[in-house]
Amino acid sequence: MKVKKAFNLIYNSHRRSVSKNYQHNLALVFALKEINGDPNLLPNITLGFRIFNSYFDAKMTYKATLSFLSSQHQFLPNFKCGALNTLIAVTGGLTSLISAHIGTTLSIYKIPQLIYGSFSREQLMLPSMYQMVPSEATQYMGVIRLFHHFRWTWIALFAQEDDNGDRFVEVLVPMLSENDICVDFIARLPSQKYVAHDGDDFSRHKEFFAAYFDNKANVWFVYGEDSSMLSLRMVLLVIPFLSFPPVHKVWIVTCHWDFASVSVQRVWDIETFHGALSFTVHSSQPPGFNRFLQSVSPSWAKGDGFIQDFWEQAFSCALKLSTVQGDNKEMCTGAEKLDSIPDILFEMSMTGHSYNVYNAVYAVAHSLHAIYESIFKCRRREEGKIPEICDVQPWQLHHFLRSIKFNNSAGDSVCFDENGELNIGFDVTNWVTFPNGSFARVKVGRLDPHAPPGNELTLNEDQIVWHRTFNQVVPLSVCNEHCPPGYSKEKKEGENFCCYDCAPCPEGTIAQDEDMVACIKCPQDQHANIKQDQCIPKVFSFLSYKEILGIALALLSMSFSVITALVLGIFIKHQETPIVKANNRSLTYILLISLLLCFLCSLLFIGRPSQLTCLLRQTAFGIVFSVALSSVLAKTITVVLAFMATKPGSRIRRWFGKRMATSVVLFCSFIQAGICTIWLSTSPPFHDVDMHSATGEIILQCNEGSVAMFYYVLGYMGFLASASFTMAFFARKLPDSFNEAKFLTFSMLVFCSVWVSFLPTYLSTKGKFMVAVEIFSILASSAGLLGCIFTPKCYIIVLRPELNTRDQLIRRRK
Repeated sequence: MKVKKAFNLIYNSHRRSVSKNYQHNLALVFALKEINGDPNLLPNITLGFRIFNSYFDAKMTYKATLSFLSSQHQFLPNFKCGALNTLIAVTGGLTSLISAHIGTTLSIYKIPQLIYGSFSREQLMLPSMYQMVPSEATQYMGVIRLFHHFRWTWIALFAQEDDNGDRFVEVLVPMLSENDICVDFIARLPSQKYVAHDGDDFSRHKEFFAAYFDNKANVWFVYGEDSSMLSLRMVLLVIPFLSFPPVHKVWIVTCHWDFASVSVQRVWDIETFHGALSFTVHSSQPPGFNRFLQSVSPSWAKGDGFIQDFWEQAFSCALKLSTVQGDNKEMCTGAEKLDSIPDILFEMSMTGHSYNVYNAVYAVAHSLHAIYESIFKCRRREEGKIPEICDVQPWQLHHFLRSIKFNNSAGDSVCFDENGELNIGFDVTNWVTFPNGSFARVKVGRLDPHAPPGNELTLNEDQIVWHRTFNQVVPLSVCNEHCPPGYSKEKKEGENFCCYDCAPCPEGTIAQDEDMVACIKCPQDQHANIKQDQCIPKVFSFLSYKEILGIALALLSMSFSVITALVLGIFIKHQETPIVKANNRSLTYILLISLLLCFLCSLLFIGRPSQLTCLLRQTAFGIVFSVALSSVLAKTITVVLAFMATKPGSRIRRWFGKRMATSVVLFCSFIQAGICTIWLSTSPPFHDVDMHSATGEIILQCNEGSVAMFYYVLGYMGFLASASFTMAFFARKLPDSFNEAKFLTFSMLVFCSVWVSFLPTYLSTKGKFMVAVEIFSILASSAGLLGCIFTPKCYIIVLRPELNTRDQLIRRRK
C-alpha cells in the first residue's frame, strides 16, 4: 500500500489563450500517472503537482514562484504546514524570460529547476538550473551546417526585439562571416502580444516590407519565441492590405518556434510557411499517450484550472460553467474529441516541449528513487531498524540529477552533462502546410553535436518539400549566380564579400568546383581541358612510326636507301666502264655507302627515344655525313689535281693518285669522329622529358647534353660543305669528262641550301616537328648529293651505253 506522501512538482504554464500549449500540462499529468502506477519506481510514494500561470508578466511570475514556497491556499513563503506537501522541483518555463524570473528566486533555496523551453545559460548562470533543451550554440552550429549543405550564402535574419535577440545577432553574425555566409539585412520582430492595426502601425509595416521585400535572399532565418512569432504572423497577415505580393521564402527557424495559434487565428493562412525548416527538440511518442489524450474531457479531473479555457478555445464553444456572455457560442457537449481539432490549435502527437516536460518529471522521479534506495541501504545496516521514509530536501536532489541516466518508456536515453544540459541533439523538421489550415511535421534530418566534426548534420534531402514557388528545386539564396567550373571569384569593390564577379581561369589553371576563390595549376603530367574545369593526363609526344608523318619519312628513308643501293649495284656491275673509272671508283663507292648510311641514320630519329638511340642519333649522323662530305671534297680535289697534272712540267702529278684521296677522306672523317668522342665522353646526349613546351603534351626527346658540341658537329660539317662547294665552284669550267666538276658544284649548292635553311627552322620548332625538320634536312641533302652526282652517270650507264666508251671520254676531255 502506497503511503500518501506527496511531493508537489510545480509546473509553469504558458498564457491561457494558446490552446496548443495545454498539451504541456497533459504531458505532466500523464508522466505522473505512469510514475504513481509503477510499482518499481518510487514504491509507497505518491508524486503530486501544482500548476501556476505566469501570464507572461514578471510580477505574476514572481508571485507564482513565491506561491511555490507557500503552503496550499496560503501565501506564506518559507512556512511549511504539513509534511505531505514538500516542494521537490520545478519545471518551467516555456520562455527564457520566465525561466530567468523563476530561477532568481528558486536559486536562493537551491530548488532544482528543469527548464523545458528555450533558455540560454549565458543569461543567468545558476547551478540549480537544468536545461531540457540543448544549448543554443548547438543550434547555431546546425544552422551553419545547413547553410553550407544547400550552399546558401546570402540570408536575412529576423530576431526578436529584446536582449535575447541582441545576443543572437551578436553571436551569429560573426559566425556567419567566418563561414563565408553574408547577411542581407537584419530585421527586429516586436515581442508584444498583439499588433495594433491603426494608421501608424500600417505605415510602419509598409516601410518594413518596402525596405526588405525586394532583397535577393530567399532564405529568412528567424529567431524568436512564441510572442514574437505571433507578431510575425500578424505582420504577414496585413501584407495584402499593403499592396505587396505574398512572401515566398524558405523560413529557417529555431526550436522556440511553433505553429501555436489562439482560437481567432485558426482561419489565418499559414501557406507562407510551407516548406519551412526548423531545428526541433527531439521527441518520441510514449506508449499510451495518444490513448490518454482521447480520454481527456472537461470533467476528467478536478482542480484543473485550465481545462475550461482550453476547451472553449479549441472547440469554439462555451461550457456550462462559462461566464462569458454575449459571444453567441454554441454550448459544448463535453464529448468533443481532441483528435478533431486542427493541428494548429492542438496536436495529438507529443511535441518536443511536451516531451521535455515528460522527461523532466521522470528525471526527478528517478533521482528521488535513487535517494531513497541509498537511504534504505543505510537503514538496513542497523539491526532491528525498519526502513522509514524521511523528508528529502530539494538541495539533495542536485547530486543525483547530475548523475542520473535512464531510458524512458519511448526508449530514449536521458542524462545531463556537466553543465546541466540534456545530452541530446535536435531533429530537423520540414513543415508541410495544407489548404485546410492543417500541417504536418516531417522529420528530414538529425543534428547530433557529438558526431565527428563535419558530420553533425544529416539530411534526407529527397524528403524535403520546398515552397510551391520553387517547384521542388533546391532554392538559391546567393548575392549573385555561382561561378561555374572554369571560373574563379573576383571581388567587387565596395560590396559584401558574398557579391563577386566571375573571371575565367588563366591558361594552364583550372577551377573544378563552383565558386572557387582561385584557380589552381594542374600537376606537371596533366593539363587543363578546354573548359578549364578539370585536369586531364598529357599525351606522350614523339615522332612515331604509327603516325602519318613518321610513316612518310620512314618510307622516304627506305626508298632513298634502296635507290642508293641500286646505284651502288649499277656502279659495281659496270665498274670497268670508263665513266666509273673516270673519277676514282673507291671514292664513288665510299660516297654511295655513306649516303646509304645517311638515309638509314634518319630512322634513328623516328620512334620512342631511348638512351641508345639518343647516343647514336647525332653522333652517327655527324660521322657518316662527314665521310660523305669528305668523299665529295676528295672528288673535287681529284678533279682539280687531274687538270693541273696535265700541264707540262707540273710537280702535282706525284700527288695525284688514290692514296691522296683516301688520306683526305680519312683525315676529315677522323676529325669529326674525334669531336663526337669528346662529346660522348664529356656531356653525352640523354633521354629527356619536356612537360612545358607544348600544351597537353609530354615531349619525349633526346637532350643534346652539350649544345656547344652539337653545334661543333654541325659547324664542322658546314666547314667541309663550304670547302667542297668553293673548290667545286672554281673548278666548274675546267675541261672534264662527263662534266664532273659541274655536278659536284650543283650537289654542294643543294646541300648548303638545305642546311642553311635548317638552322632557323630547327630552332623555331619543338617536339616531334623539330625531329621531322632534321630528318627532312638529312634526306634532302643526301638526296641532293645522290641526284646531282649520280643521276647523270646512271643515265649514261643504263640508257646511253654508247656514250660510255674510251673514245667519248677522250673526245669530252679535248
